[in-house]
Amino acid sequence: MTHSQSPPRAGARQWLGLAVLALPLLVLALDVSVLYLAAPALTADLQPSATQQLWILDVYGFLIAGFLVTMGSIGDRIGRRRLLLIGGAAFAVASVVAAYAPTAETLIAARALLGIAGATLMPSTLALISTMFRDPAQRTTAIAVWMTMFSAGVALGPIVGGLLLANYWWGSVFLLGVPVMLALLVLGPVLLPEHRDPAGVRGVDVASIALSLAAMLPLAYGVKETAAHGLGFVPSLAVAVGLGAGWAFVRRQRRMPDPMLDVALFARREFVAAVSLILLGLLALNGLFYLLPQFLQLVSGVDALEAGLWMLPVAAATVVGSLLTPRLAQRVGRTRLLAAAAAVSLLGCIAITRVGADVSPAVLVGLVAVTVLGVVPTGVLGTDLVLGSVPPERAGSASAVSETAGELGVALGVAAAGSVVTAVYGARLAAELPAGVPAAAQEGLAPALLAAESLPAPAGAELAEAARTAFTAAFGAVGWYGAAVLALVVVLTLTVLRERPALR
Repeated sequence: MTHSQSPPRAGARQWLGLAVLALPLLVLALDVSVLYLAAPALTADLQPSATQQLWILDVYGFLIAGFLVTMGSIGDRIGRRRLLLIGGAAFAVASVVAAYAPTAETLIAARALLGIAGATLMPSTLALISTMFRDPAQRTTAIAVWMTMFSAGVALGPIVGGLLLANYWWGSVFLLGVPVMLALLVLGPVLLPEHRDPAGVRGVDVASIALSLAAMLPLAYGVKETAAHGLGFVPSLAVAVGLGAGWAFVRRQRRMPDPMLDVALFARREFVAAVSLILLGLLALNGLFYLLPQFLQLVSGVDALEAGLWMLPVAAATVVGSLLTPRLAQRVGRTRLLAAAAAVSLLGCIAITRVGADVSPAVLVGLVAVTVLGVVPTGVLGTDLVLGSVPPERAGSASAVSETAGELGVALGVAAAGSVVTAVYGARLAAELPAGVPAAAQEGLAPALLAAESLPAPAGAELAEAARTAFTAAFGAVGWYGAAVLALVVVLTLTVLRERPALR
């Protein structure tokens, strides 16, 4: 698109506003990781049932994924800053309730509210970045900083959470978000602009919201349950219900003069390609990221704290990659950078397929860090392309679509990696072990090592070695899977994306 003049460049106020927008993302990232550390302590205190434990852990991410599209559209209509501040206040209140929850039911309800509030924060912050940074180069840098904060939160979560749990009760991890959200409520009205879709004055379509939730909530539940526990009747039924409601939602949007989600966005080549990049990047490598701590603890034999520290270089690679992406994109071009970076990750995945059970943690972590580093540009530039390919009044809806793609990429990546590991581990272990081995050993590496401890020394050592070898082979198979997905990323980038997609 030809512009009569260059878009306005952001000044000091916009960059200070970006710092305010980055704060909620840091909290969201911390909230994801600290709960897993606090789980043993809160379980001992509240004594939840097995089902309640699962809901405490899962309801947060489940509702974030389910409400993203709805909240993105509502932000476009009522105002992104307004929705961000409402969500920030709700997040602070829910954090306090979670911290002092007297029962498991109260904690589940608080976590549910945290998830709904979190769904207001993510698309609102991205859409406001689109409003504040109209210059394409500045917008790319702003998105890189925004994503870097999330990576920093993931890296800091285990450390901050560990320090809090060593000195205070389990609820203290939830209070991390309160001062941050209070700062957002104070500084947001001063530093952040308000922006809404002018067409939104006609109001919010309740039927569209209902159909959106009827589509996303069952779909998010089905995908996450499948990722955690494998295929089952109820998750499969939930996915089918979600797809049916999604079909009805799309039909309604096409007939409306002022749709909640402009489905015409999916007719834009750059938009679809950018969303696909975000989805495929996470689909390729999230499985490796999920399996790496297990490999370090169960195969390499390091303790949980050391495994957490070994994850820091991987998080650091994400931070460095996010900050370098805008500068490299300007120097070599987006398409070349995306293709070259994905190719580097592809080679890293192939190298991972060659590791053995005796690989040193430094080598393994280095290989995973390289593969992660190569995928970072797909997230930064994919998000930038999403925002750059839609008009400003649709930025909230577009941001919600990209965030939903990211949530699905994470869940599907874990599901795919888990399926590969189960199949390869089971086949390799069955081929290497003699008859009479406990059936529990077939369920996974951790049960196999536990079973090995109960066997006489020679048989136990043989089982442990065979199980570690089988898991290493499965880990390598996930590397092949990641390489295949990254090959698709390279092809998509070179054949579909233009160097400079149309802006607005």
